[in-house]
Amino acid sequence: MAFRKKRDPESLPPALPRHIAVIMDGNGRWAKARGLPRMAGHAAGSENFRKIATFCKDIGLEYLTVYAFSTENWSRPAEEVEGIFGLLRKYLDESLEKMERDRVRMRFLGGVSALPEDIVSRIRQAEALSKTFEGVLVSICVNYGGRDEIVRAAHSLQQDGTPVTEEALASRLDTAGIPDPELCIRPSGEMRLSNFLLWQLAYAELFFTPTLWPDFTTGELTRILWEYQSRDRRFGGI
Repeated sequence: MAFRKKRDPESLPPALPRHIAVIMDGNGRWAKARGLPRMAGHAAGSENFRKIATFCKDIGLEYLTVYAFSTENWSRPAEEVEGIFGLLRKYLDESLEKMERDRVRMRFLGGVSALPEDIVSRIRQAEALSKTFEGVLVSICVNYGGRDEIVRAAHSLQQDGTPVTEEALASRLDTAGIPDPELCIRPSGEMRLSNFLLWQLAYAELFFTPTLWPDFTTGELTRILWEYQSRDRRFGGI
């Protein structure tokens, strides 16, 4: 754990993880419970992502990685997929406008090249503009699958004849160069990883909450951070 200055000593634990991973789940159920179309849930979830990411930046977190769109999500209705991409376009456009002010580093993981060309262009621009910023690195997994990532990494090693070791494989993953998450949170009541960061979460502490993602608050995140601090992380030892 990394020790750093606390922004609010009454609410935050004295030690924070360096890297938090979040499976942003429950948007559709949130909308259904309110008699709204599924896209209303995705829009609410997108706005909540902004709030949580800003909070993570403000408390001094180093890395935040979120699961936004999986390789399996292509099987959803075409209208919903295009709606999600529309929200991604909106987020990227607004981020590009505010990057100098917010100073948030941004990185996209997964098969980005398979996304619509205009989105890929926005992604590359956002990554390039934020590359020199300091502070939290927000990694957004889009068209991402943990198994696909490991296969791509192994294929990369095979192509140049590099012997397969844990270190070599890790160096070819999408997350190469950043520490593995110490903490993974999944809202919505589901209790599985759903093909998310399968290599990187080997020793992460897992937290599952019934709260749907659009309702997940900074207060609940703070409570999880306190519980995380109380866990005994032995990494297979005694």
